[in-house]
Amino acid sequence: MKRVMQKDAARTEDVVAYNIIPLDALSTTNAIVTFPEVRAAISALQYHRDLPRLPGSFSVPDARNSDMLDLLHCVFGFQKDNVTNQREHIVHLLANEQSRLGKLSANEPKIDEGAVHVVFSKSLDNYIKWCNYLPLRPVWNNTESLTKEKKLLYVCLYYLIWGEAANVRFLPEGLCYIFHHLARELEEIMRKQIAEPAESCISKKQTTEPTESCISNNEVSFLDRVIYPLYEIIAAETANNDNGRAPHSAWRNYDDFNEFFWSLKCFHLDWPWNISNPFFSKPSRKEKGFLGRNHHYGKTSFVEHRTFLHLYHSFHRLWIFLIMMFQGLMIIAFNNRKFDANTVLELLSLGPTYVIMKFIESILDILMMYGAYSTSRGSAITRVLWRFCWFTAASLVICYLYIKAIQDGTNSAIFKIYVFVISAYAGAQIIISLLMSVPCCRGLTDACYRWSVVRLAKWMHQEHNYVGRGMHERPLDYIKYVAFWLAILGAKFSFTYFLQESFSLSSFPLFHQNQSVFVYFKVAFLMQIEPLVKPTREIINFKRLDYAWHDIFSKNNYNALTILCLWAPVVSIYLLDIHVFYTVMSAICGFLIGARDRLGEIRSVEAVHRFFEKFPEAFMDKLHVAVPKRKQLLSSGQHTELNKFDASRFAPFWNEIVRNLREEDYINNTELDLLLMPKNNGDLPIVQWPLFLLASKVFLAKDIAIDCKDSQEELWLRISKDEYMQYAVVECFHSIYYILTSILEKEGRLWVERIFSGVRESISKKNIQTDVHFSKLPNVIAKLVAVAGILKENESDALKKGAINAIQDLYEVVYHEVLFVDMRSIFSSNVLQSCVALCHFIHNSLMFMKSSGNMDDWTQINRARAEGRLFNYLKWPNDPGLKDLIKRLYSLLTIKESAANVPKNLEARRRLEFFTNSLFMQMPVARPVSEMLSFSVFTPYYSETVLYSISELQKKNEDGITTLFYLQKIYPDEWKNFLARINRDESTSDSELFSSPNDMLELRLWASYRGQTLARTVRGMMYYRKALMLQSYLEKLQSEDFESAFATAGLSDIHFELSPEARAQADLKFTYVVTCQIYGLQKGDGKPEAADIALLMQRNEALRVAYVDIVESIKDGKPSTEYYSKLVKADIHGKDKEIYSIKLPGNFKLGEGKPENQNHAIIFTRGNAVQTIDMNQDNYFEEALKMRNLLEEFYQDHGKHKPSILGVREHVFTGSVSSLASFMSNQETSFVTLGQRVLANPLKVRMHYGHPDVFDRIFHISRGGISKASRVINISEDIYAANEDFQSVFTSRPYRYFWSDQGLVTD
Repeated sequence: MKRVMQKDAARTEDVVAYNIIPLDALSTTNAIVTFPEVRAAISALQYHRDLPRLPGSFSVPDARNSDMLDLLHCVFGFQKDNVTNQREHIVHLLANEQSRLGKLSANEPKIDEGAVHVVFSKSLDNYIKWCNYLPLRPVWNNTESLTKEKKLLYVCLYYLIWGEAANVRFLPEGLCYIFHHLARELEEIMRKQIAEPAESCISKKQTTEPTESCISNNEVSFLDRVIYPLYEIIAAETANNDNGRAPHSAWRNYDDFNEFFWSLKCFHLDWPWNISNPFFSKPSRKEKGFLGRNHHYGKTSFVEHRTFLHLYHSFHRLWIFLIMMFQGLMIIAFNNRKFDANTVLELLSLGPTYVIMKFIESILDILMMYGAYSTSRGSAITRVLWRFCWFTAASLVICYLYIKAIQDGTNSAIFKIYVFVISAYAGAQIIISLLMSVPCCRGLTDACYRWSVVRLAKWMHQEHNYVGRGMHERPLDYIKYVAFWLAILGAKFSFTYFLQESFSLSSFPLFHQNQSVFVYFKVAFLMQIEPLVKPTREIINFKRLDYAWHDIFSKNNYNALTILCLWAPVVSIYLLDIHVFYTVMSAICGFLIGARDRLGEIRSVEAVHRFFEKFPEAFMDKLHVAVPKRKQLLSSGQHTELNKFDASRFAPFWNEIVRNLREEDYINNTELDLLLMPKNNGDLPIVQWPLFLLASKVFLAKDIAIDCKDSQEELWLRISKDEYMQYAVVECFHSIYYILTSILEKEGRLWVERIFSGVRESISKKNIQTDVHFSKLPNVIAKLVAVAGILKENESDALKKGAINAIQDLYEVVYHEVLFVDMRSIFSSNVLQSCVALCHFIHNSLMFMKSSGNMDDWTQINRARAEGRLFNYLKWPNDPGLKDLIKRLYSLLTIKESAANVPKNLEARRRLEFFTNSLFMQMPVARPVSEMLSFSVFTPYYSETVLYSISELQKKNEDGITTLFYLQKIYPDEWKNFLARINRDESTSDSELFSSPNDMLELRLWASYRGQTLARTVRGMMYYRKALMLQSYLEKLQSEDFESAFATAGLSDIHFELSPEARAQADLKFTYVVTCQIYGLQKGDGKPEAADIALLMQRNEALRVAYVDIVESIKDGKPSTEYYSKLVKADIHGKDKEIYSIKLPGNFKLGEGKPENQNHAIIFTRGNAVQTIDMNQDNYFEEALKMRNLLEEFYQDHGKHKPSILGVREHVFTGSVSSLASFMSNQETSFVTLGQRVLANPLKVRMHYGHPDVFDRIFHISRGGISKASRVINISEDIYAANEDFQSVFTSRPYRYFWSDQGLVTD
């Protein structure tokens, strides 16, 4: 009985927790397991006959069948939760890749070979390149001969290694080495009948042959036997780096360990690990704090020395270029622009200058490599020494020849030899530079790499490393890059040489003979080379000058110090002004690129109003998937139907954007009603626009109609000048007809049809002004308001009777006041006038009745009117769609104030302006949610504020101001909107809010959403899931019947969040992991941050929290500390539910805290992409709608190399808090707009900047992660990911149609 109970319990998540896909537990509530692509991915991993049998002692959960990962778990001793985690990870990857290839059949779906190949090639791309570089044959002989099952087996093995590698994940080529050997072991094991443990993973205690007892006794451990030895030596090096302050040549960082695997020397480590190899030698502390090793094994190929010499060494090309250009310009200027033999001879002095500066560079190469000679490759050391010898000899020879040429003259043989040597050397340098830089030439050298001369030239030009190969771009990109810099340098040198200003001795007050000489010169930023030639010569020719304070330096040496003072600012400006010209050129190019991309076209709420009618079409073109019906309407030219179709698809998204603005308290309830857009899927033959566009337009049109004395065409022309006034009039006309015909029956409905038929006939005959008295329109509007005001309420007998009476009043006004003539003229005192008016009345009545229907209809209507039953047959409007239409008509006829300033809140305006502007910008076409790339959002958190507590909100500063009071004053409108949202009056005191638990929680959230808190970040990131649910829900409805699905729904009753399919689809495409490093310690200490994080998990079911759990225990009588990387979520009871717990080899924090925190939790992320978000950032629902477009940029043509980082703009939301925050905001905006545009195009050197960037996840996790962690060396960890991308022949690009929020310094 106990066994049966345990099996039953295992079928529920209460016992077996899962992350996204329930693989080890049956689930009847999660629709994700019903998706064909998920089922196909699960079946693809199933055990097959080519695999050895699992030992009898190996158990598999009853909820699933055994699969490939069970075999690897058995053979290599991976941790159970690591296997469970990677099983879901691989199923997730396969399912999402399959979804992009097309839908599978619902019955027994099979994974496509193409999906498996894509996952295989992307996951093992780094391993394949590593093998090609060494060179080394991969585990498989030929990729094309690999079966689908074999590819999946290798993918599973790689991800299991990666998932348990902990800090070793920072050694991507080290993981390739481990994978290579484990895969070879696996090949041997697969030849056996029964799976046996791998020799490399068996515990040292096990000395007998591998048996089933090894598995059952947990004596097979990949972590202990493979990862721990590497971790131990990394930790030992880190422990002796003096918190990063030790010289970098004295300890090995992550990159040093990884670069060791860039050569075949790494195979000296053997397999299993040869711990006696010097690679594993631990550093030992010597006297006086110096570090040493028993076996010296230091750096591999690079040592970072912190020295000011880097100012020259790192920018030596720029220094050489600037100095040689300055020298050349000086020579030309002092020779009065004459190119005679003397000038040419002096210009040839550039040769010695060049080789001497290259000689200095070669010396610095030797100095900068100090500390890596013992372990560097022989080719690297040889290259450095060869360059030193070459430039030493070249500088000596060329300097000697030039000196002799000067002494012997231009007609000497030495001069000719010198010219030949310089020409040959310069020609060779130019040719080599072209071959190495110009794309087409670079391809030629790659094709001729087998030639010794080509290999030598490339080796001299650049060391051949694993990274940094093949970084050249397409010819067009190269031309744009060169043109950009030519423009900058041309402007700079033109300014440097040709700037003129009157400069003569009159600029100097001179005091001769025995008086002091004071030289005053105006150089500053206005003087450059040529204008200073004449003053310099004059100062040199001054004789017998007495100086007051520098006579020692200037006496008898041509006034050298005076000349130095004259030229010093010029030289300084010359060296620095290139940045000025770059800034100017960058601003010009950035402006032009922004104008091309249509940035800033909509930058005011007036522009939003003006262009709103274009938004549905733009939205359908950019953010909506293709709909077959829309293509038919486009091809058939049915523009009215097309516009209404676009509006009906646009409305749900726009309304959800507006509702989120209300939930965030940026708008009030009135603005919400004005901004909401009707469904546009009813029977009205027009597009219904939001009320904020049509407010007060009916009354303006009424006034125009009353005042207009011209023709009907002129009247309509005046109304049509305002498009939204025209829309309001037409909509009122159709709405009144539709409402009245919907609620009235028999004669009442017949009367409405006849009246409207007559009006249409009058309009067609262009005599509406003679048939209708526009002066009586106010009375009609008043009666219509009365009717709509009653009908918009819930049904009751009293209201129904009142509605009948109101319609009767409307009838009287229309029949007796509006149509035909003024009845008062019939009863005039003048008998003749009365008779004429009566005849005119009868004639017009007969003509109107004839035009609006046959006379029998009017006879029937008049009879019902006389009997008092004309409007008795009234059907109350209970249909939600009709009720919304009545409410909308009531608003159109009652709102007299203009809504031109709606929304009023500046933040709401800014967001709507950017979103609507982005609809007209270039972006990839959206694919259906089921086919989009999956992605994760990743947020590192330590101990920052999660939610403001009540005590923090009430805490006073030095001025006696509380945080809550401050927020209320800087966000007054948002505070009023908040009180209205929680049904509180504006006069409600803070103490009243504190007395209610619900209100107090809402208050804490409101305040936290306006600070730099984790709660704000989580809310913003969860908009991705909400957007995906809405998009998925609506796409599913389109495959069914969109109109019928919403026919019974009201304006705001789209319950997409309750759809199991929409939730499952969103979970398959989006994952959010917050890596709360010390969450376990916070829980143990009862910190409020832990409770607040738990609250966030309860409010957001898709939120996952990763943290490191530290477990203290006693082993073998000694205290022991174990570290576990854990992932938790909230269960239905609001408590933490542990999903995975993976043991780490030791303390995870060996380097910089943030990248180490990211690294331990990145194994819990999912998908093809990962967006890195700091905990001081935010996101918007409207931006989340564009995420699938942004992800498609990974597959767009951006040049020779694919992007691996998608740059995202940032808006600093703290800009209004203080002057410092405003400055930081402006600086940030300038850099991430103009600066980033130019760095990406035309320069194509844009690095990773800012954590909204989206990374190609598979690319980065196979190459060391999304950041680097070496202590102090990688303190600015963000940029190193992009640096790795560039060296791995991938690019980073910013995209201006997408942005997120960020908080910066505020005080």
